[in-house]
Amino acid sequence: MKRIITVAILFFSFVSFAQIKVLETVPVEKLGKVNNNYIQKIGDEYTVYYTSIQNDDEGSTLRKFTFKNVNNDYASLYNIIMNGFTASPLYDIKLELPNNYIWLHYTGSVIPEKATVQFMVSSKEATAATSSVSEPFIKDQINKLFQK
Repeated sequence: MKRIITVAILFFSFVSFAQIKVLETVPVEKLGKVNNNYIQKIGDEYTVYYTSIQNDDEGSTLRKFTFKNVNNDYASLYNIIMNGFTASPLYDIKLELPNNYIWLHYTGSVIPEKATVQFMVSSKEATAATSSVSEPFIKDQINKLFQK
């Protein structure tokens, strides 16, 4: 009986003084990649990392914008970008995300397969009026980036 009480006291003392807690984690998936540009998925949140072609004081040229996949927004973004390549004439498309505005800037070419799109991203926060422009992507690179 003494042993059972001693073991129970030791067990409860270990449980009550434990400092390490196991937290649930969500797997990180790296989707498509083109050069240094890639899309990362964590749960239902997608983050597009792109190389900024603007020189600024921050040093790092890798920028990002994030959105949740509500109402299949990941597929919708892909479709919006791809439909922009076939628009005649090519025109910029402005999108609103929770924290950013994104302009899809299209540049035409004599050869339709060589038309490009750039992400022009600006922050919604008035205090952080940052903006950046991605390198140009052709249609095949967008397909690869979105794994289509």
